[in-house]
Amino acid sequence: MPLSPLAGLLAQLGPARRRQVLSHRSWVAERTDSYERLEFLGDSVLQLIVTEELMRHHPAASEGDLAWMRQTVVDGEMCAHVAVLAGLHEQLRAVAPEHSRSLADQPSVQAALTEAVIGAAWIDLGIPATTDAVRGAFAAAVAAAVPGQRDPKTTLQELAARTGVAIHYEVTRIDGPAHRRGFTTRVTVGTAVAEGVGGSKQSSERAAATAVLDVLAESA
Repeated sequence: MPLSPLAGLLAQLGPARRRQVLSHRSWVAERTDSYERLEFLGDSVLQLIVTEELMRHHPAASEGDLAWMRQTVVDGEMCAHVAVLAGLHEQLRAVAPEHSRSLADQPSVQAALTEAVIGAAWIDLGIPATTDAVRGAFAAAVAAAVPGQRDPKTTLQELAARTGVAIHYEVTRIDGPAHRRGFTTRVTVGTAVAEGVGGSKQSSERAAATAVLDVLAESA
């Protein structure tokens, strides 16, 4: 089976850079030896490449639509998903000290790995190789982005602002092992209440927002 685009980038990096990409700040002597600076760069590179892709796919989309679509493509949950597909979390687990291996199961760390690989490749492998890999890794997310379709949490926030009601999210349940968590979130908007389930806190909040928007639409 061929390597995923991001796994391919990681494989092309030199040993020292690979070690940096796969080093969490909690187990290195100096924070600059961890992936944090590469993650910082990779975040900017990812946004740039995805913005260009969205403009190419949607030549008539407004600036506002492009911004909302980009956010759905590059958010933490999507970056974590891409990292898992590439096996980046398993590579981190393989080199982590025994007491820190569970970090590989955290979506925030998985998302950071995606951005760190992108940042490292931008420096060491060049723009064309990095761009091609990012396009491949995020192709499905870019294709799924639709102009005018906003994140349900944003839609709910705008609705609440117009009507003057408060929104409250609460995680009511967490199930499953560390590497396969299930979250249940309850959202309250005025007198309307709904729940959503997802593989991360963020996705369960989006599911809850979608559900409560349906409740509010039915009662309107």
